Amino acid sequence: MIDWLRGSRHDVALAFGGDVVRVGDLARAVGAARLPAGSGPVGCPLGGDPVALVVTVLACLDRGRPVLVGAAQPRADALAAELPGSTELALLTSGSSGPAAAPRVVARTSASWLASAAPLAGLAGLGAADRIAVTGPLHVSMHLYAVLHALWLGACATDALEGASAVHATPTRLARLVDTRAMPETAVVAGAAMSASLRARAAARGIRITEYYGAAELSFVAAGDGRGLRPFPGVEVSLREVAVGDELWARSPYLALGVVGGGMLRRDAEGFATVGDLAEHTSDGGLRVLGRGDAAINTAGATVLAEDVEARLAELPGVAGAAVVGEPHDLLGERVVAIVELDGGASLDDVVAAAHAALSPAELPRRWFARPVPRTASGKVARGLVREALASGALGDAVPAAVERSAS
Repeated sequence: MIDWLRGSRHDVALAFGGDVVRVGDLARAVGAARLPAGSGPVGCPLGGDPVALVVTVLACLDRGRPVLVGAAQPRADALAAELPGSTELALLTSGSSGPAAAPRVVARTSASWLASAAPLAGLAGLGAADRIAVTGPLHVSMHLYAVLHALWLGACATDALEGASAVHATPTRLARLVDTRAMPETAVVAGAAMSASLRARAAARGIRITEYYGAAELSFVAAGDGRGLRPFPGVEVSLREVAVGDELWARSPYLALGVVGGGMLRRDAEGFATVGDLAEHTSDGGLRVLGRGDAAINTAGATVLAEDVEARLAELPGVAGAAVVGEPHDLLGERVVAIVELDGGASLDDVVAAAHAALSPAELPRRWFARPVPRTASGKVARGLVREALASGALGDAVPAAVERSAS
């Protein structure tokens, strides 16, 4: 059987939607799976049964067939000639800055994920006795990896938080779970930076946090216990100066083969790669990831990082989430615009007032919208959708900040 499936044949491997599948049953299902004829990639469409998706993925890896996770067979057939020859896993990703209608395909080997399995288990303290909950759809790479990692451990992967000993979640999802009765004592968190307030809430509950930064194209880059990030085991990190800051480059066994359909992945001759994220060294020798360089807003001669402003807005009382983008402005070049998702009965006026104390004048949004924050399937802010809605007027009327009124 393939390297991902371990454990005793009587152990529970998967528990999704009330269905319980033991290791032996899963192995038999993988062996009996019927794949499309030929040697080309096999499609796994959205919205299907998660157990069936796992069976198909494992069957493809077992038989040397590339598997396209998140799209139906016609798309897989159309991609056959574009995928690198050694592709085993092809994963759709829309990213945070592009439109949702133009997903890219990240091509990688199974070995590039397998190499990180033992280091992650060590960092997070996970083992065969765990019952590991995933909190998102399996066509999203971080959630599919979480299930495969649980199978590699010989643990149980489940979609039920009740009875789980660990959970994989984005910060947005964790914020909704952290105070619930069923919240496990261990959480693996990725997809965006955790806020200080969320870390404090988790610490108050005694939850052990393993936070990691990565990208679908790079896989694991840095990880930590919620207090700071260090290079993930096996990763070399290089910060390289660009116009808007220091760009984060990584070299490791975990890198993808390539991306079909464009995207931010760039490589150099020494084997390092980047997706354009910016970072800085912290005073204690760690790393702080600042956000995507293409999300930088140039306003009145200053460079503002959207993800940095979002993180600080999300820490304000009454803010459940925030999205920040730049829009063209005749005098400023760009002006900062924020969507805030209100929570707990807070008013937008309260949030704007608090933001004046938390942000510098350059960072302070000039226009505000109180709306739900659009997100990608992986939980990231969908800035492409925000920009489109802003340009079309679909967001409705904005509330100007006091700084905008004084500048007018």
